[in-house]
Amino acid sequence: MEELNKISYLDYNATTPIDPRVFKAMLPFLKDNFANPSSTHHFGQSINGKVKQAREQIADFINAESNELIFTSGATEAINIAIKGIAESYSNKGKHIITLSTEHKAVLDTCKDLERKGFEVTYLPVQPNGLIDLVELKQVIRPDTILVSVMYINNETGVIQPIKEIATLTHQNGALFITDATQAVGKIEIDVDALGIDLLCFSGHKMYAPKGIGALYVRNKTKLTPQTHGGGHEQGLRSGTLNVPGIIALAKACEIASEEMALNQRKISALRDKLETEFLELPNTSLIGDLENRIFNTTNICFKGQDANVLIGRMKNIAVSNGSACSSAVIEPSHVLKAMGLNDDDAFASLRFSLGKYNTIEDIETVVNKIKELTQPNFKYA
Repeated sequence: MEELNKISYLDYNATTPIDPRVFKAMLPFLKDNFANPSSTHHFGQSINGKVKQAREQIADFINAESNELIFTSGATEAINIAIKGIAESYSNKGKHIITLSTEHKAVLDTCKDLERKGFEVTYLPVQPNGLIDLVELKQVIRPDTILVSVMYINNETGVIQPIKEIATLTHQNGALFITDATQAVGKIEIDVDALGIDLLCFSGHKMYAPKGIGALYVRNKTKLTPQTHGGGHEQGLRSGTLNVPGIIALAKACEIASEEMALNQRKISALRDKLETEFLELPNTSLIGDLENRIFNTTNICFKGQDANVLIGRMKNIAVSNGSACSSAVIEPSHVLKAMGLNDDDAFASLRFSLGKYNTIEDIETVVNKIKELTQPNFKYA
């Protein structure tokens, strides 16, 4: 964590540092315990036993059965496997899919690809606070709708969607429900059974595990057409040698999150509230999203008249974001903020602050003081 101490890192929604306990747990599987879990010899089967144990632990974390969990390289791959797999498996019932205009690009781009293959996709708008309009969802869902896809917690605004209500409405109309829970797993308790979720995707690197490991929950009896072939791993849905160190790390991250979730919520929300209070006292600032239905670690603030990219570039040793890390190389206004009704100038003037368990009050003070300095009317760039 030495490098992290050199910067004020408020970009945890993009990625998190590996928890030292997670790193310690995965290290033996990078070195000595290297056998392929698919091998039939004793060494391989001993590693397979560890994978099974980890699978059970991760599944239990979201109240799923172990055979309902498919390991992937991350949420993006899980989303592709799920949405495309459902589309192919249920195309005889219909070719209509519903999603939100504020979804992650992994969902939106996958849906665009399916449109090119003859599927019809409805991209529902959201309300100004970023929440879905359930009445509108009820109006657009049809007998030929096969899938509704809604992100659990938005990565840019932290808005939490009413997942249980969406799932209930979806099922009442004979469709399946999938949620991208990348920003939810590890932060809040999730019970896929109680919520009525059919498919759920998440990534390890958003919850203090390494990059390159994720999972897809698929409720039993849900049919998916495989998108990759070559060995029949993961019940034939994700062929390829398992990332054993990543799987062990993800299980450990789930264990730690289960033990520390309440503590993290209290600590991080207090820091987030402090940050907001300081910024919203400034003129021409406003909070984007919903004050009630949001995650405790995220705030998106518009600094009207500013250029977020310029601010980020002027903040040495400070890490914040102007949108999703997965599309940050594209110089265009956030599609999420635009969908919520912001104009281009205000979207370009907005910064996302996403906090994590290693943040301190000193981080908050450093970021607040620097942005106040950069946004004062008489500030002159060197």
